[in-house]
Amino acid sequence: MSGTDRDLPVHPLTRAAFAPFGDVIETNGAAHFAINGGTTTRFHDLARVDVSAQGGHPLISIFRGQPFAFPIEIAMMERHPLGSQAFAPLQDRAYLVVVAPDADGAPGTPVAFLARGRQGVNYAPGTWHHPLLSLEAVSEFLVVDRGGEGNNLEEARYRAPYRVTGKA
Repeated sequence: MSGTDRDLPVHPLTRAAFAPFGDVIETNGAAHFAINGGTTTRFHDLARVDVSAQGGHPLISIFRGQPFAFPIEIAMMERHPLGSQAFAPLQDRAYLVVVAPDADGAPGTPVAFLARGRQGVNYAPGTWHHPLLSLEAVSEFLVVDRGGEGNNLEEARYRAPYRVTGKA
């Protein structure tokens, strides 16, 4: 395979396009209502946090990601079979989301999405994804995932890496 056969286009992150992999966390188009005497708007039920397998419990962490520059090599993927994993950016900076369908227990051909700085993602349990890919600068993310017993991390390497050039 030539290098261009392994180049991945970058797609806009939308709820419909990302649905096979989990949820997009954003206020745009979300159900909402007023609370606290009308002083606050609640954007309700934005993602399905699923961490209870094998007695798991929710963890809230902050991840600080170092920025990547294009082209970005996608040589490995990971997944969390026992729980979902949600990322919500704490700065208004774009970042890259790379996911892949399952292909008989291994990651299939990856798909790259450009997330706007006001969009988060929630990977469904077992979704193959690349680790955090900050773009513009060191960026922090609020992360909700699973703690507890059991092996909740699987990693797999591609035989040949893919490459995200940053071009649509």
